[in-house]
Parts: sequence; structure tokens; C-alpha cells
Amino acid sequence: MYNFLFYFLIEVFGVFFMILSFGTVVIYFIIMILSALEMRDYRRKNRFADYQDIITSPIAPGVSIIAPAFNEAANIVQNAKSLLSLHYGKFEVILVNDGSKDDTLEKLISSFELVKTNFAYHPDIETQKVRGIYRSTNKSYRRLIIVDKENGGKADALNSGINVASMEVLACIDVDCILANDSITRMVRPFMEETNKKVIAVGGVIGIANNCDVQDGTVTKYRIPESTLGRFQVIEYFRAFLMGRMAWSRVNGLMLISGAFGFFKRDLVKAVGGYFPKTVGEDMELVVRMRRYMEEKNLKYRVSFVPDPLCWTEVPEDESVLSRQRNRWMRGTIETLQLHRKIGLNPKYGFFGVVSFSFWTVYEKMAPILEVLGVLYTFVLILVGDFSAVYFMALLTMIYLLSLLISIFSILYEQISYNNYKDKKDLRRLIWIILQEPFTLHPKVVLWGIRGHLDFILGKGGWGKMIRTGFKSAEDKKNIQTQTGS
Repeated sequence: MYNFLFYFLIEVFGVFFMILSFGTVVIYFIIMILSALEMRDYRRKNRFADYQDIITSPIAPGVSIIAPAFNEAANIVQNAKSLLSLHYGKFEVILVNDGSKDDTLEKLISSFELVKTNFAYHPDIETQKVRGIYRSTNKSYRRLIIVDKENGGKADALNSGINVASMEVLACIDVDCILANDSITRMVRPFMEETNKKVIAVGGVIGIANNCDVQDGTVTKYRIPESTLGRFQVIEYFRAFLMGRMAWSRVNGLMLISGAFGFFKRDLVKAVGGYFPKTVGEDMELVVRMRRYMEEKNLKYRVSFVPDPLCWTEVPEDESVLSRQRNRWMRGTIETLQLHRKIGLNPKYGFFGVVSFSFWTVYEKMAPILEVLGVLYTFVLILVGDFSAVYFMALLTMIYLLSLLISIFSILYEQISYNNYKDKKDLRRLIWIILQEPFTLHPKVVLWGIRGHLDFILGKGGWGKMIRTGFKSAEDKKNIQTQTGS
């Protein structure tokens, strides 16, 4: 009886993994096709677009840029000046000092001639105590608002900024990101093109600035990072933004807008209660909650995506820092899917609930667990003598070639559309990363995902310490190494 049950379970698992494997191939081929179609249509539509007209257009929405800051004294003044120099007609910059323990606030006060004001603060969204709101006495900085509050985390800081914001669209960003001068004009265009569907949020591409030349808050020379981990993330970001999010945008199934660079309708954000402070995946959770609200109200809506590289950030090149980041991403995904589990496979929520939510559950949340189970299943087959080396190698080869195809196509999309990485050496290095990634880097990502699951089960929270080295050109780094003798 037990032997029968054992072999029955082996057969069931075998069928399950076979269906999962071939399903993965089909799904990712569909994603590649959808992203290619969306990229083609976007390029055709924007080939002759004049974004300068948006700057002076009377129907262009006002934008409130909200950037939380915690212990950012080293770069906060430069970052603020960079945001204030963006090319747009109607916008304000709201920097939220989230209880910094260094002299972040003092540097802002002295650099921008700030004074504490009797600002009419309405806490529509509950947050930690706001200690003061500052404006500049210098008219050159009239767009700048500084919110000083007690520490409550990124989501809480963003909510404070939302309470202060007066514009129609919220641009929630990381304070240490580099934005292209025309980033606002490009990101607001989908809001201006609303027809029968309300655009509730717009996401954009995040580029990797490690090893690039940065001058006056602008990336002037593009290079791939020096480290293997940095180059791996370049490929990963290409796949995520130029392929994954482009495809989901095509079918209005986008569930995630990066917390580093996302635009939202202010009225809707307030209607759903702002960011949820008790999750480390506040960016994904907000988008899911906004979509859920619109579905439950039976309102037509759309989450759009702009595939232009408009925002650049520094990614971790230290393995311990990267592992903490991926651990947090996994915990944030699990928390969001758990909070909104009612949506899953629920026809009431349409394509979003039946397809998008299910995809994230299987291919994002459960992916590390399924991969580990697949490895264990293979070992069991070997032990019981039911292992087919030919079938195993054929399946492994198919999955490997699929991963190569997806990564190569993502690089191709970048080269056709933007061609930022013009050095052929950079392309050869990226291709080398693609060839080795499934064997050297992907297992680590799976391990970090498993740890994220375990930490979620054990109730371990927090962001973990993210160490940044700052944006420096390759020449700067060489000079530093020479001076330190390293």
C-alpha cells in the first residue's frame, strides 16, 4: 500500500513538473511576443512626438515629486538641486526628512534658505508626527517643500508627502535616483491620453548607473558595472522592464511599479489610504490595492508603462547587500499576495485576478520553492532508479536555451530602442554573463528567495542595511584606488 502511494506521488509530481516546465516555455514565449509588439507600437507612436509641447500645455497635469530621505546629508543638497532643475512647467518638490539622525535637515535649511512655516497640514493619511514644514525665502526655490517628521519608514514618509502634495499627479521616487531632465514630460503623457479608461498609475524604466559617468545630476557616459553582480543586474533589469513590464502593460496586467520611480493619481491614492507602512513591499502593495479598488467599483482603468530610460539608480555590488535586498523583495511580494489573496483566481477581478495575480503567485512567489522541489524530485528519481538521463538533459537544455533567448532578446530591445551601451566590449561581457548566469548566479537568487520565505514565516521584518558607494565615474574610482593604494 505504501509503495503504491509512494510511486503514485512520484508520477503525480512528474506530471506536475512536466506541465510546469512546458507551461513556463509557452508563457515566456507569449511575454516575448507581447513585449515586442508593445515596444514596436510605442516607438511608432513616439517617433515624431514633441515633448516640449507638454511643458507649456494648459492641460498638462501638475506633478508633486515626493522623495523620502533618511540620513542623506552627504548628497541631499545636490539631489534636491537636481530635482528642482527638471524641465516641466508645473511641479513641486517635496523632500521628507524621515527622522534623520545626521544633519540632513540642517544642510537643507542652510543651502536653500529655509524657514519653518505655518503650513496648513491636513493629515488625511495617518503618519508619524510631523515636526515642521519648511519653505524657502528665496524665490528661486519656490517649488521646494521640506517636511520634517519623526521616523516611520519609507511608506510613512511618502504618506506625509502625499498629505502635503497639492498637484494632480504624485511622482514617488528615491531621493538618490538620477532623473532625466525630460522624465516628467514623458511620464505624464499617458495621463493626458486618457480616453475611456482612467490612467491610475504610470511606471518607468530604472537604469543602472554603477560605473557610469555622472555630471551635474545627469548620466553622461554609459558603461556596464565592473563587477559580475552588477552586470548580472543589468541583464535582470532589462528582462524585468523592457520585456516583463512591457508585456504586462500590453494586456493591462501590470501589478508592480518600481518604488524608485512611479507616478500615481493623487485622488485615487488618497481614496485607498496611501501606502501601507506595515509591509516592505509598499510599492507593489499600493498598485495592487489601487487596482483592486477600481475593479470593485467596476471602473475602467489602466496602469501604463513608459519604456524610456528616465531614472538611474545605484545597485548593490556586494553579495551580502544584494542578498538582503532580494530577501526583502521576496518578503514584500509574499506580504502583498497574502494581504490581497481574495483576488487570486477570482473572476470578479477579471484578467488582473485570474491571470496577473496567478502569474505572480506561481512565477514570483513560489518560483524558488518549486525549483528546490524540482531538484529534490530529481534526486528521488535517481535513488529509486526511475531516472531518465536523456529526458533530464533534454528538459535542462530546453530551459537553458529559453533563458538565453529571453536575456538575448532583452539586450536586443535595449540596443534597438536606446543603444546606451555602445562599447562592443560591454555587450560581449553581458553575453558572457547570460551564458553563465543559470549555473552561477541564479542558484544564489533562488537561495535568497528561500531565505525570504523563511524570514516571512519566522516573522523577521525590516529593510536591512543598504550600503551605497555613490555615483562616480570610472576615472573617479581609479583615482580613489590609487590614493588608497588598493
